[in-house]
Amino acid sequence: MKIYSLQDFLKYLEKNGELIRIKTEVDAKLEAAEISIRALQQGLPALLFENIKDSRFPLAMNVLASDKRIELALGKHPDQLGEELITFMEDAMPPKPKVFFKHPGITKRLISTLPKTTFWTTSQEVIQGTDLNGLPVITCWPEDGGPFITLPQVFTYDPRNGKRNVGMYRMQVFDGKTTGMHWQIQKGGGFHYFQSQKSGKPFEIAVALGTDPALLLATVAALPEGIDEVMFSGFLRGRRTRMAKGKTISIPVPADAEFILEGTVHLTELRMEGPFGDHFGHYSNASEFPVFHISAITHRKNPVYPATVVGRPPMEDKYLGNATQQVLGPLIRLIHPEIKNLWAYYEAGFHNLLVVSVEERYRKEAMKTALSIMGEGQLSLTKCVVTVSEEVNPRDFHAVLRAIHEHFDPAYDFIMIPKVPLDTLDFTSYKMNLGSKMIIDATRDDTAKKQVDRKTSQNFETLLKDIDNRIIHWNLLGEALLVVSVKENGREVVRNLTKSTGITGPAIIAAVSTDVDICNLEQTIWGIFTRFDAERDIVFTEEKLVGISPVFRGKMGIDATWKTGYPSPLVMPDEVVDRVNKNWDAYWK
Repeated sequence: MKIYSLQDFLKYLEKNGELIRIKTEVDAKLEAAEISIRALQQGLPALLFENIKDSRFPLAMNVLASDKRIELALGKHPDQLGEELITFMEDAMPPKPKVFFKHPGITKRLISTLPKTTFWTTSQEVIQGTDLNGLPVITCWPEDGGPFITLPQVFTYDPRNGKRNVGMYRMQVFDGKTTGMHWQIQKGGGFHYFQSQKSGKPFEIAVALGTDPALLLATVAALPEGIDEVMFSGFLRGRRTRMAKGKTISIPVPADAEFILEGTVHLTELRMEGPFGDHFGHYSNASEFPVFHISAITHRKNPVYPATVVGRPPMEDKYLGNATQQVLGPLIRLIHPEIKNLWAYYEAGFHNLLVVSVEERYRKEAMKTALSIMGEGQLSLTKCVVTVSEEVNPRDFHAVLRAIHEHFDPAYDFIMIPKVPLDTLDFTSYKMNLGSKMIIDATRDDTAKKQVDRKTSQNFETLLKDIDNRIIHWNLLGEALLVVSVKENGREVVRNLTKSTGITGPAIIAAVSTDVDICNLEQTIWGIFTRFDAERDIVFTEEKLVGISPVFRGKMGIDATWKTGYPSPLVMPDEVVDRVNKNWDAYWK
């Protein structure tokens, strides 16, 4: 089946048993979010809510919230597409005509990257006016600043050269005609806004709601700055993306979207936006962001409104993020041939943990690679980079821990970088857009030092209670990572454990709060890597200065407990949970 729109894909999902229609009336405020979260956790199909309270439009959720749905969207596994792409690129250096005949599938996709201008559109079949109030815009979490458009595909153009960017930036609905525009740092739309401010030219933008999966995946992909997402969507789809002139703006808009919001962002106007329950599993703090003023809303006949929920993993962004890094990840080898693979962990919100496998051609090349990655586009927002040798699979967290256990010596293999740009959503430094980062080098380095010899302690249960009775639970992962659960004073507990001569074996000891299930690997990674600041919350058995250079020895400790001043973790109200429990069976009739 040819898939050119969201509704094409929904029909395809239904044909393959991957869509459920819910006819029971559902409230877009919290109830729809709770249903979608629970459905994802239970492995249920995508959801089409046909009866949303106070709206005449149906609501689609969890559309790409499984590996199977991602594969249906792309026509093949994203790993396969990624390897085909990098093989073609490597064969094409230098360019040779025969390469295009050798790779006909990729060649067809490359030809499809050029967008197509058309006058026949479905996204402009109906001109609604400028009122957002009829759309089923969801409220995801109880402390959110209001309803948010959570799957907007924002089209902006650089005023200097007309280059296009398509990004996904949440949009808080202030009223029927205005929304927030949450441009975080290192985002293409924010760069275009910056250039418009310098030039003083009016900043027109278009927002597409509901496109085919190829354009959606291209929108969320961490493409290099200046690479056109519309062209990349043509590559993913194998068919050119249709674009058309806007009704009230001069810039092109997608011709096959469900809805198009046209308008302008004023260059000097800011408004308080948020808080918002974000993909780090906490609320991001309210702050001032630009305001989008709507000049027209168009849509196709009988459109479907799309939405997603982000929060404590797993959520739908797991599948979106994993798919895009599977397709694009291999391309890093064009810039860094020493890199064999890399993987950003959705459990940590992607930006908080990146593992890179490196074939070292000289001593400490892995550390050089890590430093370089921290200056590359979206990867520059990574908080923790772990490097491993080429035979280690970065996606296998237990294999990564084994590498750390066998090869990590903080005296040689740890770098902390303070006071640098950090993901806007990271709250651990208490300063928006600023924080600290760290590198752990767990590659083999037999020429520089001996293998790290760590014999694991016996009888942890008795040992830990004797060291600090504030420890409630503990879990040892791969002999490398000891995780303890504490109610308070995480820093003191971690300090006591790293100083203890009785504990041997683990290279890293982390303390987390009691809301983290330390017997669940997914929740453990989330609980550790979203709740510490490298500069403030890392300790070692021994710390000293040699000149101005810090030297660390022994065990590494991480205080990853929730701290006063952090935003609250995301929790759904009991009354919403009870309502969904009560109506659960009715939803599926």
